[in-house]
Amino acid sequence: MEFLAAIVDLVLHLDKHLQVLIQNYGVWIYAILFLIIFCETGLVVMPFLPGDSLLFVAGALAATGGMHVHTLFLVLVAASFLGDNTNYWIGRFFGPRVFSRQGSLLLNPRHLERTQAFYDRHGGKTIVIARFVPIVRTFAPFVAGIGRMIYPRFMMFAFGGALLWIGSLVYAGYFFGNIPWVKNNLSLVIVGIVVLSILPGIVEFLRHKFGKRAAKFS
Repeated sequence: MEFLAAIVDLVLHLDKHLQVLIQNYGVWIYAILFLIIFCETGLVVMPFLPGDSLLFVAGALAATGGMHVHTLFLVLVAASFLGDNTNYWIGRFFGPRVFSRQGSLLLNPRHLERTQAFYDRHGGKTIVIARFVPIVRTFAPFVAGIGRMIYPRFMMFAFGGALLWIGSLVYAGYFFGNIPWVKNNLSLVIVGIVVLSILPGIVEFLRHKFGKRAAKFS
């Protein structure tokens, strides 16, 4: 419970935590953000790390002069792209053995099955679409590795997805994060970003649940 509370506090007060990190670590903030995004996209046991909200808040803080926005963009694109590639090769070599514990919270085969179903519906562009869906974006490159997706094709989608995901959220934060209403209600905006991020997963869950229920009565 304490761990979950810490994660919730981190997400809801991301702006304050990030400001403290900038003040304490200066230019090393780029390395810290690189590591967070790399781990969230590159390690299948780290899907709980903040992604979308972190990018927006980082862009907003860059607008205040805390960071250089274009440097931030390039660093995080590199982190996201390298994370995806790391995850691909982990999946390619270790995937079936990693997802073998039915009772595991994070390494549960059901997560793999859901991502595989998402992948089957959307094909190669899943790598791009998944960037905007928490949890799925962590597992999508992993599944691509398990499925032995052609590597140059994977790299193309991974790079395009990194540009779109990082660019859209970092620059959205940069241009809109310091509008007075947004700045004064940043915690509410963060919650909105989180809700919008997980909404596709909620819709898919409800569609699957009620679809199975409807099939029982048909």
